[in-house]
Amino acid sequence: MKDIEQLLGEEADSLLGHTCSGFRREDLYLPGPDFVDRVMADSDRTPHVLRNMQSLFNHGRLAGTGYLSILPVDQGIEHSAGASFAPNPIYFDPKNIVELAVEGGCNCVASTLGVLSSVARRYAHKIPMMLKLNHNETLTYPAIYDQTLFAQVEQAHEMGCVAVGATIYFGSQESRRQIMEISEAFERAHELGMVTVLWAYLRNSDFKKDGTDYHVASDLTGQAIHLAATIKADIVKQKLAENNGGYRAVGFGHTHDKVYDELTSDHPIDLARYQVANCYMGRAGLINSGGGSKGHSDLGEAVRTAVINKRAGGMGLISGRKAFQKPMTEGVELLNAIQDVYLSPDVTIA
Repeated sequence: MKDIEQLLGEEADSLLGHTCSGFRREDLYLPGPDFVDRVMADSDRTPHVLRNMQSLFNHGRLAGTGYLSILPVDQGIEHSAGASFAPNPIYFDPKNIVELAVEGGCNCVASTLGVLSSVARRYAHKIPMMLKLNHNETLTYPAIYDQTLFAQVEQAHEMGCVAVGATIYFGSQESRRQIMEISEAFERAHELGMVTVLWAYLRNSDFKKDGTDYHVASDLTGQAIHLAATIKADIVKQKLAENNGGYRAVGFGHTHDKVYDELTSDHPIDLARYQVANCYMGRAGLINSGGGSKGHSDLGEAVRTAVINKRAGGMGLISGRKAFQKPMTEGVELLNAIQDVYLSPDVTIA
């Protein structure tokens, strides 16, 4: 606990002592060792999906806690291989990507069709794998911002994946097509017994107003999360909320005063709690992303995000660049520090 407090610095008392002002913890479906039996067994998911979800919970340092620590490495497509792996060239080799997840005690490794298929026979029985189905490749010029299917659900099943992941850019011109594509893909994944994970991101230049970026607003990201749960995402990946009032600032759509006056505050745990509430009150797990690498502050930022996610009622963290753009020993240290937050009995649900 002392190490966690030191990494949180001046925010330690505020983050560790906060009591949520909106949704009560008693009203949430919180993570725990019995999450599959207690929560998912209410759903229409098949025994195969439940078994694969349990396999995620049963792996790595967080086994038996109901929390998830996932290593995602799809940035070779999303940002370019050079931008992603030049800081640490060993990760041009997919073997090292999976080894980092194994050595780092992760529940799961998530990556591309090429990465996972190139090493599946060596690792599919050693760590749960998640195939990311679609990507926004960045070689097309002029740049476009769209998610294109790179893989089929059947390919994930054939290589032994327990889960599939996908991104939808909610708010973009192309989002309606993406919603239809991924809804169909998730239904097929459930038929084949795999867990579904949605990167529920926002993408619209008008979501930036007067110098504030509302792509990370609690109200707008909360609605993206709600849409993700609507197409049967079992787990939703979302950026940690940093502000609120996106609907009001952008001046479109529908909201309610209580979203800002009663259900949230400007405290980061309250903003994240609203995200959890939009996950059908936690029936779908919320995992927050770790964000890009910034160097010396990465460890403290990763622990801060984990504390906020856990205290808000989230299910874990999915952190990539902060881990793989460092030497492997430092990447393992960062992943373990995140996991230590979820293992600590002193970091409680707010």
